[in-house]
Amino acid sequence: MKLGIAGGVLLVLVLIAAFVGYSSIFTVPETRQAIVIRLGEPQRVVSQAGLHFKAPFIDSIVYIDKRILDLENPAQEIIAADQKRLVVDAFARYKIVEPLRFYQAIGTVPAANSQLATLLNSSLRRVLGESSFQDVVRDERDKLMTRIREQLDRETQRYGINVIDVRIRRADLPEQNSQAVYQRMQTERQREAAEFRAQGSQRAQEIRSRADRDVTVLLAEANAKGEQIRGEGDATRNRIFAEAFGKDPDFFAFYRSMQAYEQGLGNNDTRMVLKPDSEFFRYFVDPSGRSATSPPQQPSQQLGSPTAAR
Repeated sequence: MKLGIAGGVLLVLVLIAAFVGYSSIFTVPETRQAIVIRLGEPQRVVSQAGLHFKAPFIDSIVYIDKRILDLENPAQEIIAADQKRLVVDAFARYKIVEPLRFYQAIGTVPAANSQLATLLNSSLRRVLGESSFQDVVRDERDKLMTRIREQLDRETQRYGINVIDVRIRRADLPEQNSQAVYQRMQTERQREAAEFRAQGSQRAQEIRSRADRDVTVLLAEANAKGEQIRGEGDATRNRIFAEAFGKDPDFFAFYRSMQAYEQGLGNNDTRMVLKPDSEFFRYFVDPSGRSATSPPQQPSQQLGSPTAAR
């Protein structure tokens, strides 16, 4: 009977010892750091991952994330230095470097996000409010983000937070302003296009006028040259005809008559209204070319001079 009671007491003592031992140990993950709280007062910070000890029943553990955390900030409307409204969408990354101070000043990550969002909006308005629209959108964007990060980091030092980075995702005009700017840009481009078309039309007209003038000059010069060449050709032909007529007048008259026959009888319609004894057909009547009804004539009298026969 005594052994049964002793065994029960021993079992109870073992269970109590196991419970006390379990209550006196805690583990710290790789992604967190722990603060040991004794009766509401912070005692120490444990940053090393692994198994650690604490006073049972009177110590409690608060875990603080030691990874880099993201702060998503809603888009804010900000007035730039040139009085242009901007819709700015920014975010920040931060890390808790002093867990004890963080726990005493803020306590939890959601509370820290709320406080940091307020500080981030304040820094955005303060820095971007001193800059122009062009600087924010294009020229000085990197420098402005660096200034915002530095200001935000100084303000969060009292919370044990280190701001790693601040980025502006988008900085643009509000929708209604964007439409107005787009319409203004479209009107400006249309005006420039109309101006370019007018200049092009003027230039094209000048080129066409110059080309027409050049064509007229070239045609006039070509016609003059052609008339000159034709005149020289006619003179040469007349000279040749005159020389041929002087050498053999009868043969020349016969040759010119053959040319007249070729031209007159070469068409499809060979009908002619002439008298049978016409001078035109004298070589059909007499191979010598003399008409039976008229006295013999010289070839020069029958056909005229070479120029007239032509």
